[in-house]
Amino acid sequence: MNHHQIETSGHVVIVGAGIAGLFCALKLAPQPVTLISATTLGEDSFGSTMQADIAAAISADDTPQAHAADMIAAGGGLVEAAAALELATDAAARIEDLIRLGVAFDREYRGELATSRAAAHSVQRILSVRGDFTGQAIVTALTNAVRATPSIRVIENHVVDALLTEHGVVRGLKLRSSEDGSAAPLLIAAGAVVLATGGIGHLFATTTNPSHANGIGMAIAARAGAIIADPEFVQFHPTAMTGGRDPAPVVTESLRGAGAILVNRRGQRFMLPRHPLVDLAPRDTVARGIMAEISAGRGAFLDARDVLDDDVAARYPILHRACVARGLDPTRQPIPVAPAAHFHMGGIAIDACGRSSIEGLWAAGEVAATAT
Repeated sequence: MNHHQIETSGHVVIVGAGIAGLFCALKLAPQPVTLISATTLGEDSFGSTMQADIAAAISADDTPQAHAADMIAAGGGLVEAAAALELATDAAARIEDLIRLGVAFDREYRGELATSRAAAHSVQRILSVRGDFTGQAIVTALTNAVRATPSIRVIENHVVDALLTEHGVVRGLKLRSSEDGSAAPLLIAAGAVVLATGGIGHLFATTTNPSHANGIGMAIAARAGAIIADPEFVQFHPTAMTGGRDPAPVVTESLRGAGAILVNRRGQRFMLPRHPLVDLAPRDTVARGIMAEISAGRGAFLDARDVLDDDVAARYPILHRACVARGLDPTRQPIPVAPAAHFHMGGIAIDACGRSSIEGLWAAGEVAATAT
């Protein structure tokens, strides 16, 4: 078969242009990087990264140790404790990185960063941009920075088909156009590859993920012989808005942190007997509670009428957009919700530095599973 080749001598090749891939490219500068994006850079179908909040222990009454302890508790004891503590300890510095890149996190009237509470967090440590615009704001800031960095070359609208190895060592990648199915494959020689291809949401019927989150990164790594860790661990976001949109819009957890409540069609708060944290219980517990109500024919709704005012379009723009598309006014009507595949907790097994079991292959973000 005919193919095209691209010269990447000395480049680190990063596959995936979500938050993990973009941030990795920026952190490697001025080392030469080739960044592969499945879409036009910065575009996403409002997938999980676009609708995400971000957590960091930045307040006076919080610590990285407490943040890590919350992660471990929410993970039912299956969390890598050392990795959780490193992530929590690093979080405040990464927030500072994002602020320097232009991410305008919401602030209190005195200028301090505003925080809210989300499920399974013992204190307020969720940072947001315009309520639920956080992921979009971060991706936009990172995209702008990548485009302004001379050492980063971007190849857009291409997806990875295969990892090329020789004697167990990475030698390159085979790509194909995501726009033109008849185009010849693109071969890239590379001694260092970082897979940041996201999750597996589109292996499920309902997901918050964009269409290219289909597990291809994990699949090509597995075919090349990489060790995969915990592939069965899939987190479902409990409150995706129902209505048939693909991806399913996330109804941000910060609404529950602000006082919105889960009810069934009878108006009953069905989480009350299920967990001491009620609507702010860990996601798996809330997802099971919602599914039980739906299966019993009682439905599940997030009632945010006491939380939302007429400024909802400014405070929660993504929620407002999704509600308008569904013909729903969240200031006057409860929002119908159901669980949707959201985040893959397993993936390519990596160490604390992101190295996989294959020489020359690293992984970052959702496609990776830290197994220290």
